[in-house]
Amino acid sequence: MSETIDTYNPATGEKLDHYHLMSADDAEQAITRSQEAYLNWRRTSFAARADLLNNLADLMEARVDDLANLMTKEMGKVTAQGKQEVQLCAQICRYTAEHGAAVLEDEHRIFEGGRAIITYQPIGVILGIQPWNFPLYQVIRYSVSNIMAGNTTVLKHAKNVFGMAVAIQQLYEDAGFPKNVYQSLLIDGGTASDLIKHKYVRGVTFTGSDEVGKQVAKEAASLSKKTVMELGSNDAFIVLADADIDHAVEMCIQGRVINNGETCVAAKRFVVVDSVYDEFKDKFIAQCKKLKVGDPTNENTDLGPMARKDLRDELHEQVKESIDKGATLSLGGEIPDDGGYFYPITVLEDVSPGMPAYDDELFGPVASLIRARDDKQAMEVANDSRYGLGGGIFSSDTDNAIDLAKNEFDTGMVNINGYSLAQPNLPFGGVKDSGYGREHGGYGMREFVNIKTIMVAEKQAE
Repeated sequence: MSETIDTYNPATGEKLDHYHLMSADDAEQAITRSQEAYLNWRRTSFAARADLLNNLADLMEARVDDLANLMTKEMGKVTAQGKQEVQLCAQICRYTAEHGAAVLEDEHRIFEGGRAIITYQPIGVILGIQPWNFPLYQVIRYSVSNIMAGNTTVLKHAKNVFGMAVAIQQLYEDAGFPKNVYQSLLIDGGTASDLIKHKYVRGVTFTGSDEVGKQVAKEAASLSKKTVMELGSNDAFIVLADADIDHAVEMCIQGRVINNGETCVAAKRFVVVDSVYDEFKDKFIAQCKKLKVGDPTNENTDLGPMARKDLRDELHEQVKESIDKGATLSLGGEIPDDGGYFYPITVLEDVSPGMPAYDDELFGPVASLIRARDDKQAMEVANDSRYGLGGGIFSSDTDNAIDLAKNEFDTGMVNINGYSLAQPNLPFGGVKDSGYGREHGGYGMREFVNIKTIMVAEKQAE
């Protein structure tokens, strides 16, 4: 008898639904079906693939309310932000449909004695292992790129969003994609790990913690299978002496609490130079106190619940450990007595190396404020991290901020005087323990392809 997985509403703790895990044999058969679908799908035209991706975008927009409500029920996302996620996914589909043929078209070059064709060919079945925090976006961003490239894909989604996994497969099928080009597999981590070894799985893309990601990458590397890793981070946002403090406070709070603070590329550490630290801190805390925490379906709510009780408990332990090691609790930090898995917006000061709030990723609404002597030390503190996904700089000298972003910030992405999530036309990814590889902007379509060189000798004229 198969194991049953229950899902729960994090705002209330009430049970939502239950799902039966696939057996290992069923999961392996799904990979075989994906391979069989690939043999036909790889021969379809770019135009045919683009038409289906546009259908997928249309369907998501038509079902925006249902999809957003499902996010809210399964992982606590504020419903208005769920609708934004759906719209972003539709934009990704349309961008991929519009630009895929150009990104993947053959290139022609000349070499001594002949000419060459460089062609971007699909490789087969791609296994996606994705988290719960953006339950539609995380899946769409990797799957549409690979499907446009001619690959097929299977998904292992997080168990608390199995409802979304089912909904995504239904979207693909209703959009007209051939059966098994995309499949959601309701499996656990152990089965997903075993599938990496399957002879038909040619690549693995993973989003999640750096600890688990490294194990996935190690397993795939032992079999010479390519991976893309989008792992955690503790992104630093630097506030320089010449920054517009009111604007910086507004953007930093947005970057910390969006998606209930459960975002890999969220602003997490706020490194503020001494001359403006007190002003920034006072205004930051004052604005945080105005945030509305509560029912994620309410249009006035700023911060909903955390996705699971264990995640909230882990975050709270990180906060307590940081305080025990010398951090100052300036706001929040107490688990409320109400039902659900809520955690208040929390501000820690006097944060230093050796504390979870400095060294690790705090995946929830906790802000770490760090005082720096000057602009130079602020940059040093920002880079003093094993992670390197994103970051930010606030300064009235935009040219200097751009120079720092280009030449000093050791991350894959940098915001200047603002905060932004992923954009369909811009590459997304990190360095160091935040992983490698890129999504979006056309780059994701070339991650899992065979860049094949065909050399044609030309007969020399006598």
